Amino acid sequence: MTAHPDAAAALVAALTARDLTIAVAESLTGGLLVAELVRIPGASAVVTGGVVAYQTPIKHTLLGVDEVLLAEHGAVHPEVARQMATGVRAALAIDGRPADIGISTTGVAGPDEQDGQSVGTVYLGVSFGDKVRAIAVSLTGDRAEIRTQTVAHAIEAVCQLIETTKLGIAE
Repeated sequence: MTAHPDAAAALVAALTARDLTIAVAESLTGGLLVAELVRIPGASAVVTGGVVAYQTPIKHTLLGVDEVLLAEHGAVHPEVARQMATGVRAALAIDGRPADIGISTTGVAGPDEQDGQSVGTVYLGVSFGDKVRAIAVSLTGDRAEIRTQTVAHAIEAVCQLIETTKLGIAE
């Protein structure tokens, strides 16, 4: 990703230029990611909304994450991140049209480990079309620092997706 003094502004501008929408599903970031995006004037044209699925059962009931997956592996798992990113696109559809891109955050901000995962273990999910991937991130710092770093990594992941796939650009 090209360095930009305001990555959220760059992302909103890129989404706007390509007429793409984004939906956000957050766990450990608790709304920080969607707040960072909507801080940018004009974000309402591209951000459909955000879901804070902080408690594990909400990931299933609201975002459609597989209940067996959650029971067997807990919420801090790459497949959970993928399913959250896919599920939020449908959960925040407008007039039956899912968001073009889904981004999700799940992980352990601390102070204690969760689901057998150490503090700083984070998975981002990115969904576009029929493609979905998980990005593993290992972070250090206190709870606030891990949450802030997760937001930055999520914005970077979507920027990279846009840059590498020519999303919304007629060829």
